Amino acid sequence: MLTVALPKGRIAEQTLEIFAEIFGGEFKFEGRELILDMGEFRFLNVRNQDVPTYVEHGAADIGVVGLDVITEKELDIIQLLDMQLGKCKVAIGIKNEDELDWSRPNIKVATKMVNITKNYFAKKAVGVEVVKLYGSIELAPLVGLADAIVDIVETGSTMRENGLKVAEDIMDSSAHLISNKNSFYAKKEEILSLYEKIKAVVESRG
Repeated sequence: MLTVALPKGRIAEQTLEIFAEIFGGEFKFEGRELILDMGEFRFLNVRNQDVPTYVEHGAADIGVVGLDVITEKELDIIQLLDMQLGKCKVAIGIKNEDELDWSRPNIKVATKMVNITKNYFAKKAVGVEVVKLYGSIELAPLVGLADAIVDIVETGSTMRENGLKVAEDIMDSSAHLISNKNSFYAKKEEILSLYEKIKAVVESRG
């Protein structure tokens, strides 16, 4: 049996649709159900941020999670496939009337993506003071908590509605299929068989 960690919400639903397309039958979490056993698969319904942790520690053999989360957590897992789901960007946001001034010695940034932020500003050779927040990040520049934010942007509407604009894109992100390293060797045939089937569906939709 392969255990698959899926992020709650839209990505989980879209991933289960792919499994339904491959194997037939309906794959669906009911209500608040956290574990779904279907044939040779066990699906775990977990928070997006936690998917790679379940995979890295072997509680799940494989998982589906955004590249932004993989990059942020810097975990020791195998990336198998870009599933082309949940496409978005990680971007720097500032107030509409502001400009991003890279000549400043230090910029204060509010974000939940501390590593991505620090690494990006280090590449620019600009000092950064990171204020870690877990939600409502758009509020930070509006009340003077930070000069800028680093956050996920899909359409940009949340920033616009809060008087912010995208100043610079940091990276593209989409959902990736990942594997635990030990599982990849212990269950290589099963994982690669599934990988090929998922890849075929992804490419047919491309």
